Amino acid sequence: MSQFNFEYPWVFALILVFVVCAKFCKVKGRSIYFPHLESLLVSSRRSSLIVILKWLGIITAIIALASPVITKEYSNSKRDGRDIVLIIDASESMRQARFDVNNMRKNKFEVVKEVASDFVSKRTQDRIGLVTFADIAFIASPLTFEKKFLQDIIAMQRLGVAGKRTAINDSLAQTYNMLSNSKAKSKIAILLTDGIDNMSRVPLADIKSLIEKSPVKLYTIGIGTNQDYDGRYLKELADAGKGQAYGARNAEMLSQIYAKIDELEASKIEDKKFVKHTYLYIFPLFISIISLLLFIYFKNMRGKSD
Repeated sequence: MSQFNFEYPWVFALILVFVVCAKFCKVKGRSIYFPHLESLLVSSRRSSLIVILKWLGIITAIIALASPVITKEYSNSKRDGRDIVLIIDASESMRQARFDVNNMRKNKFEVVKEVASDFVSKRTQDRIGLVTFADIAFIASPLTFEKKFLQDIIAMQRLGVAGKRTAINDSLAQTYNMLSNSKAKSKIAILLTDGIDNMSRVPLADIKSLIEKSPVKLYTIGIGTNQDYDGRYLKELADAGKGQAYGARNAEMLSQIYAKIDELEASKIEDKKFVKHTYLYIFPLFISIISLLLFIYFKNMRGKSD
């Protein structure tokens, strides 16, 4: 943002002093040091050009003294974004309805897609990817800043595409492999499931070892009743990933959990403001010098002709 102003606006009061002095002050003699002072204040047989040059010189000199300046303010934002991967269960058990008290016909998967999409919309500074799993785990979306694209990908997910069973360990292996190529300082994985792993090819011991050695922070969310998922297993994973484990019995609790994670992993934004001053006094000063030199020249020429 640019702003024009004067550093010393009170200097403009000198114009009034010159006007009053030009009308009422009578110079009795010429100064040794300022031989043309009398000409600046009073002059006989003035021509329009001489008067214009005199006052142009005086006014532009005062403008220069007032120090005109253009101030520009710059903002340099350092944003510490994160790389986040959402891991969503798409097994057959996610077809279960009555998870949202406001719409009992919605199944778990539909609710999860809505909550995940809302979470994505709030993470404006982060890259987010999506891993979907059932019998197999696959990368539905690579890490991206394009939130609308990712929300469309989430909306396109369908139950049954990856099978009917649950391969949690395999989904984590896919996720950690994706994040291993990330150069972000902060990496986060959020696992959501309503079942118990019954299809993974990767053993629990191997996946825990991978999680413990990785800098990726892992949050786990079990949805449904306590009998639907293995809470102890999800807590083991979260502890290995230096994160937290949550449980959600309904859609409202799930939204609160994602909001809590969003709060815990808020992106750091450092705003630094810089101000640049461009001083313009040289331009009116130049005009003033030229005007007064011309004034003296024409005044002397007029004096000789007189």
